[in-house]
Amino acid sequence: EVQLQASGGGLVQAGGSLRLSCAASGFTFDDYAIGWFRQAPGKEREVISYISSNDGSTYYPDSMKGRFTIASDNAKKAVYLQMNSLKPEDTAVYHCAARKGDLNGAVRIGYYGMDYWGKGTQVTVSS
Repeated sequence: EVQLQASGGGLVQAGGSLRLSCAASGFTFDDYAIGWFRQAPGKEREVISYISSNDGSTYYPDSMKGRFTIASDNAKKAVYLQMNSLKPEDTAVYHCAARKGDLNGAVRIGYYGMDYWGKGTQVTVSS
């Protein structure tokens, strides 16, 4: 069974930090690009970052640069998202997802083209 599940969310005060984890199983991890996404109630899903598990290259939309850092550990088949200087507007459900292929393909096609999704983790930032 393919598994790709986010964890590590919770309640944090504005200005604080969280480190989210994404555990993968059931597919060839280093053949995929992995992305982090978030969706707040009533809002469109946003791309946070992508990483290539093959070569470690990363992508961040301009709106996400500076406070978020993506990393991967191929031995553990895991991807992480370090979030710093959190703001109330960061409150959302955070998901990870995977797409077979390289980083450029994932960035070009967007979240509709991701192959595998799992249940997300709630991040709530209080003021």
